[in-house]
Parts: sequence; C-alpha cells; structure tokens
Amino acid sequence: MSIPRDSQRIVIAGASSLLGAELKSLLEESRFAGWDLSLLDEEIAVGTLTEAAGEPAVILPVEDGSFTRAKFIFFTGSAAFTERNLPAARQSGATVIDLSGAALHSPGARVCFAMDTAGHDADKSKTLYVIPSAPGLTAAKILAALGPAGLSRLSLIFFRPVSEAGRHGIEELESQTTQLLSFQSAGQPVFDAQIAFNLLNRYGPASRENLQSVRARIRTEAGIAVGRNSVQPSIQVMHAPVFYAYTFAAIAELNSKSSEEAVIEICRKAGFTLDPDPNSPLGNLNASGDSAIHLAIPESDPAQPGTWWFWGAADNVRLPASTAVKLAENLAE
Repeated sequence: MSIPRDSQRIVIAGASSLLGAELKSLLEESRFAGWDLSLLDEEIAVGTLTEAAGEPAVILPVEDGSFTRAKFIFFTGSAAFTERNLPAARQSGATVIDLSGAALHSPGARVCFAMDTAGHDADKSKTLYVIPSAPGLTAAKILAALGPAGLSRLSLIFFRPVSEAGRHGIEELESQTTQLLSFQSAGQPVFDAQIAFNLLNRYGPASRENLQSVRARIRTEAGIAVGRNSVQPSIQVMHAPVFYAYTFAAIAELNSKSSEEAVIEICRKAGFTLDPDPNSPLGNLNASGDSAIHLAIPESDPAQPGTWWFWGAADNVRLPASTAVKLAENLAE
C-alpha cells in the first residue's frame, strides 16, 4: 500500500512505555514538531490520558486502519506486542522503526547503529529498520572504535536497571527499598526476587523479566555489528539495583601497543563522552537523560600488556530513542 508523499502522520505503537514517552518528547522537539502523532498501545494501557504536541491525547488500541496514511511507525512496547502488529504495520506502506527488538530477524530488516544515522549509511529503499538496545549500541560503538586499533578480544558486562521492566519495575525497587529499610517483607510481583540492595545474575522463576533473554538480544545485536569487525565479543548481563541507565565494564585486548593518550583519543573520535578528570567518579547518573555514551578514562592492565579496562554508562531510554529520531530525520530528508 502506498502513502501520500506529503503525509505527516507518525504512529507510536507502545506509547505508554518509558521508551514511547521519551520518543514522543524527542519527536516534538525535532523536525517532526507539528506532525500528527497517533498513540497506540496494548489493551491494558488503552484510555490513558496523556498529551501530544501540547494538546490532550488518549492512548488508543490497535484496530483496522490504525496504521493507515502513516509516514513513520515506531514500535516501543514489548516484543510480543510488536510481533502481533508488525504485519499490519508493514502492509500500510509506512516506514517502520522497531525499538523492541522483535524485528531483529525479520527478512529485509536493516539494523541501524548510532553510526548509521549520519545519513550516508541509511538505505532509504528499506521500509523496516531496527534500533538496537542501549547495550547493543554501546557494543557496536566499542567494536567500531577499537577495531582499527588491533582489537583481538572484547568482553563486556552490562548492569541492567529496573526501568528496563517499565514503570512497574521502578515502583517495585522503590517499594522494596522502603520496606526493607523499615524491616518489612518486600513484595516481588515483577522480579520474583529481592532486587533492592542486591546484584543478581537472574530473576526469580515466576518473573516475566528474563536476563538470559536480554543477554541473547544484546548478543544478537553485537553479532550483527561484528560485520564491521572480526571480533565476536563475550557478553554478560547482571541486575543492578538502580532506576535508570545501564552501566558496563569492558576489557579489550589490542594487538597494537597503544599509549593511554592514543586510546583516549580513539574513544573521543568515536563519539564517546569522556570525563577528563581521572579522579572523577562515573556512574549511571552521569548518563541519565543524555543520548551520549559516557566513558571513564581507559586504564591499562599492568599484568597484561595491551589489555585495557573500560567503565561506562548509557541511558537505556534516551540513547535508543534519540537514535531512532535521528534515523527518521535522515530518512525524511
């Protein structure tokens, strides 16, 4: 189905999610300000009152015709929600941009990393694009930066914030923290585990959140990025008792004998935000609300020449949302 060339309709499917809300805010501040924003979501969120372009708006269900005449359709909800509605979205003729990860294996999908949004690498003949998660974007940027420096091995550990489970995840960490400090038993409806004051390698068996599935998605995204580099990174994901932003630790082995100044310059040129003060602490709050990936000053391992340690943080909501908006702006040119 073709759409009018002058269409200015954008659909956000999954609008009640944190990612959907962030995407809507960024679209309203972009070249798409003034476009018609349609907000859709699953039945549980239907009827929620919000705002779009400064006007009251209600989140609607996905129905026949929901995607008609849309120029862009963004999926920001659960992967299952995207899978159910992706066929209808594609049949509409709109450009579909998936942030849920559901379309990673869809035929003809173009996975777009941060370096793809400059325009020269955005294939405008495609109608289905996938924006990786914040860890996927981070892994891709590290691979692209260190590959030319002789990267021979890369391992990453990502520490997942509770906001990846949505507002209910945030509320559960907040309530558990309060209850535990008051010596009360903590509720566990979302994670089926004590997540406050606790680092975990997995959630409880009754939880719908699954760190193994999260790790599998990140590994898939990194594997696609490996097309730009011959090194397949090792990746692990852990739960961290924080509200927003991924933090990560990485260890990289370089064949070249690069100096600290050279490695720092490589990271800066790749677009990382580095704090020039090596004594300044870096945590998830440094990246909160920022579309950049933050890095502490890289440290060489004195026991292993050519081995470098990296510590960084990336906003799990802002980074993919801003990447999606940049991609859409380039495609609309």
